[in-house]
Amino acid sequence: MLRRRLLVLILVLFAVLGTGAAVYAQLESSDRGILPLDTSNTLESGSVHVDVGGPDAESARLAGWRMAQRLGFRALWAKMHNAPASRAPNLPDSTLDQIVASINVDREELGPRRYIADLSVEFDRSRAAPFLGVEGAQVTEHSVPMLLIPVTVSAGTATSVEFRNLWQRAWAEFRTAQTPINYVRVSGMSADPLLVNAAQTTRPGRGWWRALLDMYDAQDILIAEVQIQHAYPGGPARGRFIARHGPDNEVVGGFTLTAPNSDAIPAMMAEGARRIDSIFAQALAAGQLSRDSSLNLPPPPIQELPAQAPPPKPASVVNAFQVQVTGSDVNVYNFAMAHLRTLAGVDSATPQLINPTGTSYVLVAYRGNVAQLAAALRARGWIGDFSGTVVRTHYPPSSQELQGSASALQTQIERNRTHWPRNRRTSAISA
Repeated sequence: MLRRRLLVLILVLFAVLGTGAAVYAQLESSDRGILPLDTSNTLESGSVHVDVGGPDAESARLAGWRMAQRLGFRALWAKMHNAPASRAPNLPDSTLDQIVASINVDREELGPRRYIADLSVEFDRSRAAPFLGVEGAQVTEHSVPMLLIPVTVSAGTATSVEFRNLWQRAWAEFRTAQTPINYVRVSGMSADPLLVNAAQTTRPGRGWWRALLDMYDAQDILIAEVQIQHAYPGGPARGRFIARHGPDNEVVGGFTLTAPNSDAIPAMMAEGARRIDSIFAQALAAGQLSRDSSLNLPPPPIQELPAQAPPPKPASVVNAFQVQVTGSDVNVYNFAMAHLRTLAGVDSATPQLINPTGTSYVLVAYRGNVAQLAAALRARGWIGDFSGTVVRTHYPPSSQELQGSASALQTQIERNRTHWPRNRRTSAISA
């Protein structure tokens, strides 16, 4: 049993190692990856056609390259000044040799005494600037960095940089020195096939698009798609080129090109890349390549503060005071109790000590301070003073007047008793 478990564990380990090796082998395949050309410091004139002769093949080729330099400089000057090439200055060959960076051979036929070729001439930006009449040879301002994803659809299968293809090569060799679009081109090496592929162009998730743009230091997305249809292997081919923009694959423009045979497909791809770049440039000038606002990070949520309850109204505090009533008979005491129970702000008047012929003590629950209570009693005709929480008072009238007034107040109390709450809550504070 133990041997069987050990055998299963070893088999699982080999399976995991084999899968990892297969994935690594796929990522490091030799059929993947084309490094884009860096043409930021050069200016390209475009393809020029030469047909010259000479005493021998090498002389004819040199004469053809000399002629390509002259024609290329005139074409570049005309392009930058939007003027006819005939108005361009005629520079000597020695000067052209100093400002020409390279000559690219697109097609050539070399005979014993004749040279026929299509050549592309690249000029050094800094050296050619004084002769072109443009400071720094800066044609126009560039756009924000835009991630370019080339997509090829052939036989119903869409690929991008998973494998080397002619459409990827056309964009890798595209000269970006004179385009207003700041392309961010991927090479297809390392993790590029997993991150930038044809399937990614159809994903709507903005979170992954934002992460992808951050990885490649880009701010927007451009998709160059070509749909290839072959009449038969090696025969004519038809390509439908579509320029798209943004994470939602918005169509910017499109066109159709044809190739007479398979050998002409690379030239068709190069022309398609050039024309799609023109579509992107026109869209940029028209303001159509604006960054989708959904690619921006969403603003942080607004934290709503809890609703604050209105401050409570200050409640009147009930204070407990002791009222000392001094009198010569019971009528003074009755009269004092009647006044205390009818004073405004008095919640209760509770006898503590009854002494009709001396000083009686009454515990009064009053909504106010001791000074206000003493003032209210003085307003009723009582004479007295206060100190601390004690009010000392006496009444000067005679017994007969007090008796009559007490009877009247008692009658009023009995008449209004039904309107007063019998049980009142009091908070007694010991004096």
